[in-house]
Amino acid sequence: MKRTFAIIAVLCSFTLLGVSQNTFTKGDKVINAGIGLGNALYTGSGYTSKTPPLSLSFEMGVKDELFDEKSSLGIGGYIGYSGAKYEYSGYGTDYSWKYTNFILGARGVGHYQLIDKFDTYTGLLLGYDIVTSKFTGTIPGGDNYSASSSGFIWAWFVGGRYYFNDKFGAMAELGYGISYLTLGVSYKF
Repeated sequence: MKRTFAIIAVLCSFTLLGVSQNTFTKGDKVINAGIGLGNALYTGSGYTSKTPPLSLSFEMGVKDELFDEKSSLGIGGYIGYSGAKYEYSGYGTDYSWKYTNFILGARGVGHYQLIDKFDTYTGLLLGYDIVTSKFTGTIPGGDNYSASSSGFIWAWFVGGRYYFNDKFGAMAELGYGISYLTLGVSYKF
């Protein structure tokens, strides 16, 4: 009985908190700057240095009431960067690879406000991943190698922005673009 009452109380709290003005509406413009945690691109031993995934995104609200009065649609752009260096020494061989990933893309984002001052959203990124690599070192019988492989990418993400005031907020996104988890700041103008 106590458990049922607690669940009902929590659901009522979310319902009451959700009755508020939307935090993202048509005409709003938001810039996000983030740093990624959980880089999916460079894992394993041998990596001596890594640049954490960095991202910058811009979004503009283009439609209100996408599904109901608490929903909206935004579109925008995305830039992401990450890099790493892999080194190996042994068996008469010394070599290293330096890798970089640079993602340019467009994002479509659906927003739904559940709690006051908290903008929750999900979306899709379509873009191009520019991958470069540079080999240095010696491999007996080998010359310089290349392992660059750029291409089109897509990524699904889910996130939220909590606004401390009308302009400034903190953001978090889960997905599998440049990183699994991105934490950062948002600025609405």
